[in-house]
Order: sequence, then structure tokens, then C-alpha cells
Amino acid sequence: MPNWGGGVKCGACEKTVYHAEEIQCNGRSFHKTCFHCMACRKALDSTTVAAHESEIYCKTCYGRKYGPKGIGFGQGAGCLSTDTGDHLGLNLQQGSPKPARPSTPTNPSKFAKMMVDVDKCPRCGKSVYAAEKIMGGGKPWHKTCFRCAICGKSLESTNVTDKDGELYCKVCYAKNFGPKGIGFGGLTQVEKKE
Repeated sequence: MPNWGGGVKCGACEKTVYHAEEIQCNGRSFHKTCFHCMACRKALDSTTVAAHESEIYCKTCYGRKYGPKGIGFGQGAGCLSTDTGDHLGLNLQQGSPKPARPSTPTNPSKFAKMMVDVDKCPRCGKSVYAAEKIMGGGKPWHKTCFRCAICGKSLESTNVTDKDGELYCKVCYAKNFGPKGIGFGGLTQVEKKE
């Protein structure tokens, strides 16, 4: 039968693919909008596609479906997966049952200890992790919470002061807690008393 549509057929929807909307993969053509994983429906590009015969998958689903089977495989190095692949129609081969591990470790790891002892931000009360920690007034703060309590200005080590567990810029601290009287706090004129 002749191809009257003017182009090749899409590998996913079987409709005509014109040159401006064509993506080629594994010798087949796809519409840009049809180029997605057959399992999870995530949009694909040339760096995330993995082809198997006439099917296209994201690398994660491809690994789950066609990669090594078992807990911990198909997720990349260093990751542990408990995904059974049920949404892909997979049945993992279960070998001999392994004895259950104790629910609480007898020797907690250094990482587990770190997760228990996470500092809390005094401003928002949420956990402060090392990548976002700024120390001020002897306490850990989030970068976004490290602001003056009065004016909201972002603070740095050169312009921060603390009082009663709260942070202030030097200007707000001087206005609210500094010395008062003539020559202090922005007063420029002396009033005469009669």
C-alpha cells in the first residue's frame, strides 16, 4: 500500500511523522510528543532513552525490566531499591528465604548517628544540614533564615550581631539596642531647652 501521508509512521501512535517533529531512535521515527517511556510515561531525550527491540524506556525502567533482577539492582551505583517491578509486569525470582535482620542495628553507623543529631534552625525550627548551615550567635541557621529579625536584610559575618538568641544587622541593632542620646542613634541636631 502506498504511503500517501508524506512521511514515515510513528513507532508509538502509528500516525505520520513529519520532518519538523521527528525524533529517531533505534531506526524508528517518533513524534516529539510520543517519545516517552512505555512503562512510566516519562518524557525521553537522547540521554535518557534505552531501546529494547521496538520498545523505548527510560534508563530506570529499562534496568528494572531487562537488567539484573533482585533487590538493589536497576537503580544505579550505591542505591538500594525495594521496587518489585509490579507496574512493569515483572515477577522477581525468589530464591531461598533469607533470615530477617534485626530491626534495630546493634552497632549504629556513623551516618545513623548523624541523622539523629541534626541541628534545628532557631528561626524556622526545621533541620539544618551541613550544605545549608551558617553559624551565627553560636547556633546553626539556614542560609535563607540568616536574616535580620527587624528589617529582613540578608546577613553576613561582617554585619551580623546577636541578642537574646536573635540575629540583627548592625544598623537595626544600633537603633534598637545601642546607646541613646545626643550623637547616638542618628540624631543630628541638638534641641535647646529654655
